[in-house]
Amino acid sequence: MAKKPGVGRAEVEVLRYIADHPGVAVSEVAEHLFLTKGQTRTTALNTMERLRTKAYLRREQVDGTFRYFAVDGKIRMFEGLVDDFVQGVLGGSVTPLVAYLTKQVELNPEEIAELRHIVDKLEEH
Repeated sequence: MAKKPGVGRAEVEVLRYIADHPGVAVSEVAEHLFLTKGQTRTTALNTMERLRTKAYLRREQVDGTFRYFAVDGKIRMFEGLVDDFVQGVLGGSVTPLVAYLTKQVELNPEEIAELRHIVDKLEEH
């Protein structure tokens, strides 16, 4: 599968919102962006269409209204974004990310168990 183009911070916010609210219309995203950022409907539409062009979103016409959906599932989508961050910002090293997790993030027991599972898988290879 071809690697998708990178996304900016504003695009990530829209992606996250759509992943959490599949099948939203531009007006719904616009309302969210207006309430959280003071941005306009045009900004929402332009961002969503840019993400569609980059193959992160797809749209379907439902009852005369375009509805937007994340192309990949939420977990897979964010795995790709984290990979982009690790490769592009951290130069491929996950050490700064892990250091951040140990110092800056409060994890619940389920998240700690998941991280242990990931480390166990790493040790198997």
